[in-house]
Amino acid sequence: MDRNPGGAPPGPAARSRLTRRGILAASAAAAVALGAAGMNIMRSDAPAGTGREPLIPARNRGLMLYSVRDRITAAPDDSGVPYGFERVLARVAELGYAEVEFAGYDQSTEILGRQITPAEIRRILDDNGLVANGAHTRIDPDTFERQMDIAQTLGMANIGTGADPSGSPYPADWDVAADLWNGLGRRAHARGLRLYTHNHAAAYSFLLDEGPPDAAGRPTRSSGTRRLEYFFGRADPRYVFFELDIYWAYVARFRYRRYVDRSGAERTGLFDPILNVAANSRRFPLFHAKDGDRDSTRADGHVMTPLGEGDIDFQRFFATIGDPDFRHPNWEQDTAPGGAANPAQSLEFAARSYRNMSELTVHRR
Repeated sequence: MDRNPGGAPPGPAARSRLTRRGILAASAAAAVALGAAGMNIMRSDAPAGTGREPLIPARNRGLMLYSVRDRITAAPDDSGVPYGFERVLARVAELGYAEVEFAGYDQSTEILGRQITPAEIRRILDDNGLVANGAHTRIDPDTFERQMDIAQTLGMANIGTGADPSGSPYPADWDVAADLWNGLGRRAHARGLRLYTHNHAAAYSFLLDEGPPDAAGRPTRSSGTRRLEYFFGRADPRYVFFELDIYWAYVARFRYRRYVDRSGAERTGLFDPILNVAANSRRFPLFHAKDGDRDSTRADGHVMTPLGEGDIDFQRFFATIGDPDFRHPNWEQDTAPGGAANPAQSLEFAARSYRNMSELTVHRR
């Protein structure tokens, strides 16, 4: 786990990453196949074996607990499937995961006769050799100190949220969000934590930042700048970090390809998640490794699958962005729970996803 949230100069591993020219060359090959389809589905079919090493080090392979939320919050039952933090985290560790990201700290009160405490969860983590690498929680100035207390009890280096900093299409609102996040990020930094935000597809839609004003005086057209990329320029890189949800980034590539410029002409702007990370490399310590099948009949252009069973090219993604010691990918699948009909499904998907994550390899140099 990277324990240097303060943005110290990168070490030798970071300095040996691909140059931007190299990144552009690697991504160019994918761009040929992408074309107007808006999806990178090229795959490496080279077998694992001699001369190859893991793209994601075993110590950095994580699981977002939202994926197994049905079993975290389940009351004791006779299904034979683990329930509650103690049993589910033990199973997660058995599958091979070394890290977890939290999506809340509650379980059924039927397990202990009361709610579990962060200190008790920390003991379960330690007993299973697991590290908490982050959490999606509410980022609010009034409760932030309490949330940082919990994060530090659980041993996290990062604290974040699953919500975008702003849902607005207007730069002024993102400026306000940046001021707030810069202040909270400084508070987190003072306590040895990194503050991060997690994207959904809309965060990579286009700003309305120029052109004729509407009745309220707000711009109605776009320069082609995307919302979160604008936020990159306003958020202080020392204090504000990002967790890329890879699936939602590819959904954004599918959904947000056209904008209307200041003259009223429609323009095309393709979004490359790989280059988005590469251009802001040390600002992305965390990822949601979420896979999906391409399906152009759906509004999002994709449907979620266990990792390695969809069309997103994680091989190319992680090989190109490099810096594996700094990256902490967490498998996530929003649709993993199987409900009462299949209570074991989310943990089964976790097992399949871990296996496929561990089989991502690269040639040794």
